Amino acid sequence: MRDFRKYEVWHLSHALVLEVYKVTQNFPAGEFYGITNQMRRAAVSIPTNISEGCGRNTDVEFARFIHMATGSASETEYLIQLSFDLKYLNQDFYKGLTEKVNLIKKKLYHLNKILQTKS
Repeated sequence: MRDFRKYEVWHLSHALVLEVYKVTQNFPAGEFYGITNQMRRAAVSIPTNISEGCGRNTDVEFARFIHMATGSASETEYLIQLSFDLKYLNQDFYKGLTEKVNLIKKKLYHLNKILQTKS
């Protein structure tokens, strides 16, 4: 069993979730069941999949959850873009969130490569 807390990418993705929750509080009330909810769920899915993968027995199983976390990171990136285009996010939040999600995607990619090498 792996401890998900030992992975830097988990800490980065957890911090992203906290930030997404904070910035989406300012989204229009009419978006609560739309973009707000979808962005929060996509962001939460990143560290959740990392955590669940850590509970699996093999590197192959862990890699599958890292792959799902990468997909969730891409979904989050798109929702950040959409929120910016709809003017729900200002330039600074957009840039900061985009940089963070892209760093997470890079780290997930490298972790996945390591896991594939081991199996």
